[in-house]
Amino acid sequence: MYPQRTLPGAESGPGWPDCGCALFFDFDGTLVDIAPTPATVVVDPALPPLLQRLAQQLSGAVAIVSGRALADIDALLGLPRLCAAGVHGAEWRALDSHVRRIPVPALKVAVAPLQQLCARFPGLRLEHKPGALALHYRQAPELEAQCLQAMHDALQRVEGMALQRGKLVVELKPRGASKAAAVRRFLEQRPFQHRRAWFFGDDVTDESAFEAVQAAGGVTVKVGEGETLAEYRLAGPRQVRDWIEAAVDRLETGGGRGLAP
Repeated sequence: MYPQRTLPGAESGPGWPDCGCALFFDFDGTLVDIAPTPATVVVDPALPPLLQRLAQQLSGAVAIVSGRALADIDALLGLPRLCAAGVHGAEWRALDSHVRRIPVPALKVAVAPLQQLCARFPGLRLEHKPGALALHYRQAPELEAQCLQAMHDALQRVEGMALQRGKLVVELKPRGASKAAAVRRFLEQRPFQHRRAWFFGDDVTDESAFEAVQAAGGVTVKVGEGETLAEYRLAGPRQVRDWIEAAVDRLETGGGRGLAP
């Protein structure tokens, strides 16, 4: 675990992004506060125009990397041209706006037992994503063990899938999908190529991306509490949005030409 340093702070932090950087953000818990259910999340009205301004200053090298489906991200942000990876990298959209997906097997055989579990316990929620299933137990945390067992059983029914744990959720996702793989994929293509990567995330699902970005010489920022590989920390989504606003202002006024020492 790296030292718990805060952003920004030129004295102790990495400075500010310059026009040669690429910025990646998780969504829930990073850009927006986590809600009781994915459908009840609230997006600050100032966030989408801030992200749009940031992308303009970085020639499009800004991406959302989330466990949510791309369709959900677009519905919440209203930025269908913004680069993004959904379902932990199982689907992604580059600057050409074309959506690509990892091939996955049919998940129908795994659905029925999970639906039966949710019918027994109304506090559970089964979310269907493109090529993935997520079992949420935020409203019934005492059922964690049963949820994990049910998803382990589901994993045995399909090939090529893996389990991914998050904050009070466990998901069945394609084995080759990860936020680290999504970030590496972006960094291999324009406009992200040859840029210094920054990644902001709050959950255990973001740790693989932190590792990948640090290996590439980038900057990693943990949002909220908890142990992490990330070098730096911000307290919550409000602080992330404030940081983005300050970074955009510096880029627009020419103050982002280089990283602070």
